[in-house]
Amino acid sequence: MEKNETTGNGPGTARKRIDYKWIVLSITTIEMFMVSVNGSITLISLPAIFNGINIDPLTSFQYLIWVLMGYSLVTATLLLSCGRLSDMYGRVKFYNIGFAIFTLGSILLFLTPDKGDAGALEIIAFRIVQAVGASFTFSNSAAILTDAFPADERGKALGLNTMAFLSGQFVGLILGGILAFYNWRYVFLVSVPVGILGTVWAYLKLKETPLPKRARKIDVWGNITFVGGLTIFLIGITYALLPYGKDPMGWGSPLVLASLVIGAILLVAFPVIESRVEDPMFRLGLFKIRVFSLANTAGFLSALARGGMMFLLIMLLQGIWLPLHGYSYESTPFWAGVFMLPLTAGFVIMGPLSGWLSDKYGSRWFATSGLLLIAVSFLMLASLPYNFDYPVFAIALLIMGLGNGMFGTPNIAAIMNSVPPEDRGVASGMRSMLQNSGMVISMALFFTIVIVSLTHLFPPELATSLTGAGAPDLIAPMSAIPPTGALFAAFLGYNPVHAILVTLPQSVVAAISPAAMTTLTGTSWFPTTLAHAFMPSLRISFYIGALLSLIAAVLSSLTGSRFVHDIHGKQGEKPGEVPVPIDDPGWDIIE
Repeated sequence: MEKNETTGNGPGTARKRIDYKWIVLSITTIEMFMVSVNGSITLISLPAIFNGINIDPLTSFQYLIWVLMGYSLVTATLLLSCGRLSDMYGRVKFYNIGFAIFTLGSILLFLTPDKGDAGALEIIAFRIVQAVGASFTFSNSAAILTDAFPADERGKALGLNTMAFLSGQFVGLILGGILAFYNWRYVFLVSVPVGILGTVWAYLKLKETPLPKRARKIDVWGNITFVGGLTIFLIGITYALLPYGKDPMGWGSPLVLASLVIGAILLVAFPVIESRVEDPMFRLGLFKIRVFSLANTAGFLSALARGGMMFLLIMLLQGIWLPLHGYSYESTPFWAGVFMLPLTAGFVIMGPLSGWLSDKYGSRWFATSGLLLIAVSFLMLASLPYNFDYPVFAIALLIMGLGNGMFGTPNIAAIMNSVPPEDRGVASGMRSMLQNSGMVISMALFFTIVIVSLTHLFPPELATSLTGAGAPDLIAPMSAIPPTGALFAAFLGYNPVHAILVTLPQSVVAAISPAAMTTLTGTSWFPTTLAHAFMPSLRISFYIGALLSLIAAVLSSLTGSRFVHDIHGKQGEKPGEVPVPIDDPGWDIIE
């Protein structure tokens, strides 16, 4: 039996346990803050990074996709294995290793030696190094926190951890705007001192939690089928977003089709293998716990709904709304981050509060209400025109942030409370894997919707707009530019028209009248043209997000009002750890 930190052999022991839980919170908070800053600072600094390594925005789509999705792909595939290995050999040990690897990746990114295509590939590779480190920390942070805090304080601890993550997003946006102005390398250097501090602090202070000794083996076939299957499948999805031959997308590529088929076969074989091996890394028995099963499914659907939304909203702001309101393309990445702050504010307000309240009243209705708010915010966003009034947009973002805050922390607390101590590492890895997989699939899904829409709608809109602007001679040369290239040029802070015009013969450009040139190079012509092709796909994406959120809300409402593995006895008794066997048929919801 694992003791509650308020019991033990005397007041000194109790005091040490109380102090230790706050040390654990401080260390995991540093890690969450560092990873969050790294994510938002990279996103907002992409224009400076691509400028710094001399990459053409109109031909950089493949690099952009891998910078954005490569990190998530690696974490999604490694989280489950890392969680299982941590349960076997020590969560703290793997957490410390992850901290160090992530810091090493940040150093390598700062030192990126080459430019051009080689520089882009190096950045992608070093981001993957960061992702390996993040996999070790992500798969263990929630488990280490759960080990350190009693059941009636875990929601509060996870909420504070979430607040640090979201605060890091805000700090990353501001730092990215400042540091990228001086040198793109500084955006990676900023994580290094925090990483060194966190690595040393974790190594000195974190202690392994004694767990029941259980003979365990490396699940070789489970690792091969899961890591191989998910990696191959997600690589297929990623390359499906890239042009193939004359097609704007690669769904017809033999590589993509083979990857999807082989990946799907391996993933289907994975649960069959896990049900037969002696010591599986994917504890299928955990899904017999109704809370664990439903809460994880709701989390996956929520990630699927919102994973691609951040990028689509930023594209809407950077490619359409901000230029229409007079912001230069060079400044749109920074201002897009500023105008997205209501989303972060909602997270910061509701994340810790919902965690604290869920400790007292249970997770179900907070998580369910949060998902309903997210669905409402999606429907509000779907109703907006492209040249919307910002206060309405800000309210929709705030509602989405509040909803995500209400859902996120209680959902994590419900999952982690529902499993026994010796399985918290693999449970945390399973939860993180499902959510990261949902995020990657979401990005692929919504990017596909947008690209298909742009492919069909952008050329006729472009022709109509060019004719209306008095430059019909540009229809043929500008139609040769991939619509996705123009969209992502805007996303990277370039004026796509300027980027396109410099690629045309001088004789073609000279034939354009000064009035037409002024119209084309202004801040309103291209955003208006793009909006008519972009908004239908964006609305479809928002409706899909609302539907997925509603389904997740239904599942969340079925989890029960309270289910904590270490509650024993009548209501109102002091929590105490009870090692119930995982396959015990009576292990179900405690109302």
